[in-house]
Amino acid sequence: MTMLSKREFLLAGAAVLALAACGPAANVDHVATGAAAPAFSVTDATGAVRTLAEFAGQNVILEWTNNGCPYVRKHYDAGNMQALQRDAAARGWTWLQVISSAPGEQGYLDGPGAVAQVQTEQATVTATLLDGDGVMGRAYGALNTPQMVMINGEGLIIYQGAIDDRPSARPETLEGATNCVRAAWADLEAGRPVQIAQTTPYGCGVKYAA
Repeated sequence: MTMLSKREFLLAGAAVLALAACGPAANVDHVATGAAAPAFSVTDATGAVRTLAEFAGQNVILEWTNNGCPYVRKHYDAGNMQALQRDAAARGWTWLQVISSAPGEQGYLDGPGAVAQVQTEQATVTATLLDGDGVMGRAYGALNTPQMVMINGEGLIIYQGAIDDRPSARPETLEGATNCVRAAWADLEAGRPVQIAQTTPYGCGVKYAA
């Protein structure tokens, strides 16, 4: 099996797991890869209002997260997500966590709770956006945690989908996994377009308000 066909096989499995994790498809919008990233205005964990326009001209990563999700925990408990965040910072990328869990749902955090979570996990993030009403998540078509979106300095989505090609909550699957964000960086740094610009996200369904 070639590397590409293996990745396609694994990501096809991710689609099955994603559907199982989500249950019925959430009422979300579809945003095409290569299209302009949807504008947003969301309060962060410190109480500041953050907008996409604030980061105009910057490369941005959006990370949908839920601290109670085992798929998210796989990446944080092993230090995998934190390492990715540090590498993003070293490359000059802005990193925005997004919590779209509704109040009372798994993963919901208020401002102080989100600040404490970032400190506990030693995460390197520009801000944690508290999208409790789900408006931002639905605008971006966020279905799972973790789910990743990469936006270039022109405001275009250049990658969206899974964090890697191992649709499992088991920590041992991190070994040998192809990280989709790192793969996108490799393409960009080689001066070529992102070769795999969209994958099927996997993980826990985003806990939107009913």
